[in-house]
Amino acid sequence: MKKILILSLGLISMLCLVSIKAGAEDQKDWNKEHPRRAEVNKRLANQNRRINQGVKSGQLTKDGAQKLKAEDRSIRRRERRMAAKNGGHITKAQEKQLNKEENAVSRQIQREKHDGQTATPPPPATPSAVK
Repeated sequence: MKKILILSLGLISMLCLVSIKAGAEDQKDWNKEHPRRAEVNKRLANQNRRINQGVKSGQLTKDGAQKLKAEDRSIRRRERRMAAKNGGHITKAQEKQLNKEENAVSRQIQREKHDGQTATPPPPATPSAVK
């Protein structure tokens, strides 16, 4: 009788653990789309698009683009750590801090795209015909 009771409790415990794990995975997926996280990640994706466009147009050097992308990755890692500590979402204060950091990178992208440095040297000036 004791063996049956112990086996039953063990089976119930295993079922509970499986259902808790499944619930946690569902919660994780839902929180990935939390509005504050979605806004932060949308801005990071937009900045990444701007950086890629700057490289493609020659307005950004590859080195400059790598540095900007590294800063964006750093912000994304902070966002993920914050969310992990808060059940999959970020607080309003954390969103404000991340937006402040994104604003700084956004201004940096703007400055570097318009600083006159190009990824490819400008074409040589054509000699004018002298009479």
